[in-house]
Amino acid sequence: DDDNSNPRSETRQPPPSEGQPSSSPLQLFSSETLAEANDALANVGWTSRPDLVGAQDDDGDLTLTSDDPFVQQIDRAIQSEMGVSLDQLLNPAKVVNLERDLFNLRVELARLTDNDDFLRADFEGPLTTEMCDSGGGGEGADAVRAKIAKKEKDLAIERRSVFRGWLKNVFLFQALLSAVLSYVMATSPATLFGRFDWYNNVANMDTSITVLGFWWWWLFIVPSLRSRRPTGLEKRALDVAFLGTPILSLLSPVVTKDTGVIWWVNFALVAGAYGYFYLVVGEENDDGDDGEGGGKNDPA
Repeated sequence: DDDNSNPRSETRQPPPSEGQPSSSPLQLFSSETLAEANDALANVGWTSRPDLVGAQDDDGDLTLTSDDPFVQQIDRAIQSEMGVSLDQLLNPAKVVNLERDLFNLRVELARLTDNDDFLRADFEGPLTTEMCDSGGGGEGADAVRAKIAKKEKDLAIERRSVFRGWLKNVFLFQALLSAVLSYVMATSPATLFGRFDWYNNVANMDTSITVLGFWWWWLFIVPSLRSRRPTGLEKRALDVAFLGTPILSLLSPVVTKDTGVIWWVNFALVAGAYGYFYLVVGEENDDGDDGEGGGKNDPA
């Protein structure tokens, strides 16, 4: 009996450290599993982010560029299905994250249903749910199928949400309207708010509104222009404007207290950024045959 008890104790000790991941179908992310899943990711071009295997739903901080093979694969699929590119969707980052999550869940489902032979072969995507699901798998597989179904539904909605041209015009109109209103706020706030009691009764309310007037360049005008998702030279100009306007708004009051002048200084910065990138950088690119601003190298 003593001889039989020792082997039992030896077999009960490993599970907490090593045996549990291999015996329980829900523990999928052992070193062996990660290695095989990473091989599958490598086959579809996702070799630089092995830490994404098994990532949770709330991990939305990906920094994939348009040159990433995984993103290019998604882009080609969307172009064939919708006739538009990935960056023309309303929320391309969410589409990439959903595709990532679905890939991980499908790999998990393939393992739960003992249908993961293709992951060890020279597999090249796209990876579909039907390819991974051979049926069965118990409650763990059913839970994964439910997650996949939900994410596939969300992905279908996001793929159909195209960033239309009329929406870009809305943002442009918003920027122009904000520019007019902010100028009046910075120079003559009583024109807009003089009829209201709170404007006349609250101390220094006029000063607060005039200051807000020139800060609108950074708060509303430039962000509205950036919301149009410009590319190339315009994108680079607005990046400079977005970084430069808060600096000017902070430092200009040291030189002048005239909020109208500060408003025009912010305007000059934005206009100067456009002028520099279109007239100087654009001509340099034309001379070097680099195209219009090199927008192809921008992040996705």
